[in-house]
Amino acid sequence: MKYILNYINTHLPQMEMLGVIMRIISFSLVSWLGPASPFMFVWIFNTVDAILLTYCASIRKDPAYTLLNGFWILVGIIGIARAGGWL
Repeated sequence: MKYILNYINTHLPQMEMLGVIMRIISFSLVSWLGPASPFMFVWIFNTVDAILLTYCASIRKDPAYTLLNGFWILVGIIGIARAGGWL
């Protein structure tokens, strides 16, 4: 885990761009496929990008984006639970 965090810290701008691209892909899938979207995949993918972007924002000490992406983590957890039929 320490290796991963060191890698992210070293490549922070690239990791942020990866998170943004992941977010664009997940919302594009829903927009293009509509009800046929793989919702569990989309929610997991979206939650992973939210975790990555929250971490990057916290390293940069950006409270607004830390809060925004932290909110998306909570939304993602609820989305995963709903897509899995647990809620």
